[in-house]
Amino acid sequence: MPPFARNLVVWLILAMCVAATVWAVSFRPTPKADFTFVNSAEIQSVDPAVITGQVEGRISDALFEGLTSWDPKTLAPRPGMAESWTISEDKLTYTFKIRPDAKWSDGSPLTAHDFEWSHRRTLDPQTASEYVYQLFYVKNAEKYASGRVEAGDRVEIELNTPPRGGPLHARGEVLKGKFVSVTPPFPKADEPEKKAPKRVYIVEIDGHRRSFEPGKGDGDGGCKQVLLDFAEVGCHALDDSTYEITLGYPTAFFLSLTGMYTLYPVNRPCIDEYGFPEWTKVEYLVTNGPYRLKERLLRERIRLVKSDTYWDREHVKLDTIDALVIESETTALNLYLKGEVDWIPSVPTTIVKQLIQKYSRELTPTPYFQAYFYRINVTRPPLDNPLVRRALVLALDKRAIVESVTRAGETPARSLVPPVIKNYPGFTSYESGMCGDFDPVEAQKLLAQAGYPGGRGLPKIPLLYNSDEAHKMIAELVQRQWKENLGIDVDPQNQEWSAYLAAQNHLDYSICRAGWIGDYFDPATFLGMFVTGGGNNETGWSNARYDELMRNSDREPDPTKRLRLMHDAEEILMRELPIIPVYFGVSKNMVKPYVHGLYGNVLDVHPLGRLSVDRDEKTEFLKSEGSR
Repeated sequence: MPPFARNLVVWLILAMCVAATVWAVSFRPTPKADFTFVNSAEIQSVDPAVITGQVEGRISDALFEGLTSWDPKTLAPRPGMAESWTISEDKLTYTFKIRPDAKWSDGSPLTAHDFEWSHRRTLDPQTASEYVYQLFYVKNAEKYASGRVEAGDRVEIELNTPPRGGPLHARGEVLKGKFVSVTPPFPKADEPEKKAPKRVYIVEIDGHRRSFEPGKGDGDGGCKQVLLDFAEVGCHALDDSTYEITLGYPTAFFLSLTGMYTLYPVNRPCIDEYGFPEWTKVEYLVTNGPYRLKERLLRERIRLVKSDTYWDREHVKLDTIDALVIESETTALNLYLKGEVDWIPSVPTTIVKQLIQKYSRELTPTPYFQAYFYRINVTRPPLDNPLVRRALVLALDKRAIVESVTRAGETPARSLVPPVIKNYPGFTSYESGMCGDFDPVEAQKLLAQAGYPGGRGLPKIPLLYNSDEAHKMIAELVQRQWKENLGIDVDPQNQEWSAYLAAQNHLDYSICRAGWIGDYFDPATFLGMFVTGGGNNETGWSNARYDELMRNSDREPDPTKRLRLMHDAEEILMRELPIIPVYFGVSKNMVKPYVHGLYGNVLDVHPLGRLSVDRDEKTEFLKSEGSR
């Protein structure tokens, strides 16, 4: 072998050794986090404007912070990005003072303008936020989000061309003018459109009338959309440190809403540069909460690290947090018992009673503001028939479900709003429910009236649920009950979280499992879902009287009358049954005793930024337990 060849071989061997070393180092185990918990399913996103689930909410709450935050024990609103606020005498205008040390994770200042831009983005129809209705308490917010305008309204026309040659995903150049007319006209407010037709808008700009057609390509008249001028919406940054929100009517729980993720701020430069959803990638994401996103391994875990720019970082006690993606409650429990994780949000129903007895210090189920129910796609025959829906409800023995499956103290439900709100009419016991008790004889009569005696002629009904042992057991019990009591065939179908959410959102199901934890402590958080066109309605159901009662309750200043209006609306919901209430839940958090700051509360919300771990207690506990 020539000398140069021998040298080349030596260099190649050295290079391979270096590469092998780099490879080995890159696959070294990541150091254990200060706190590890199981976050169940893979999250859909960390974008506050588009998320809806509890698993996403836990992560978003750690990465972002709103004008207010929630006290981890009482859930009372406390200062967040706003250090203080004032409320006008008529309870309509909230003026927030942004704290001077509010910053984004890239070190740039966070201002009132960030909130105005973020709230406009959430309301923008193109953002397609399912939770957009949480902002509808703001003056003209619903009008802006709906895209409906009236003659004489000031409007904004977003053109197709990005501003100043910016990226395609950036908001287009915006013209402003006065709305004159539209062809074809909008339907009435109580007549939602299944599919919006192409419309041509006539708008007066600088004394000249011009036509605009959303969806039309580049050229004269082409634009993205025509909306109410956002200046008419009650969200205004008065200066860098002052943000003013004007409501359409007094809303007692509005300060709680400002601590919810839908109203969080997002970083405009980041979104403008990278677009959706790329801006949420680890390498790009800019946030303002107690933690930053350090790493995201799909179907494995998310690592959060303490933010060094967060205003209250001195009180954030954990430097690193791992959120594990584990859908199996059995697997999660095994990791917990082996000392690998510090908190699991639920436990297997098959052994919950034994766990409560053996680990009473770590697992104490408590009632909370949650309902487990089934959504019904009322646009699909035969489920479009109210008689069929009521037969399904009356043929369901819910007490058997809570006694043989869930077994942690849950109570059968005959309504949607959990019975934990004082003074809400008629909600003092199980017997006060509204959708009827278990009555298989009456259910059989109703099914026969619908044209399916003994279940004959009724096609097999798919029953969708997301991956979870308890959901599977409940679905199989429902399948057996409906077969025995009605003679109908049901096909339980399991889907992973993202596919399940997509099917629900697009009405690509017949009956599907659902659960709801209140976003704030008020019946409206449950009942507001089912107004016509509501982002979380997802049943195809619509009722004009229901919508009217909910609108009136929003505007009713008397608390007692307001609750009565919502109760009347719920009676309509329970009469027409686009949902099947199953049970009211209890929280089943299992948490190590050395973890502090995780309190039982009615919304089962546990801000990660308020948790701490006592290392000495942890050492002693693991020693005494032998890591189990």
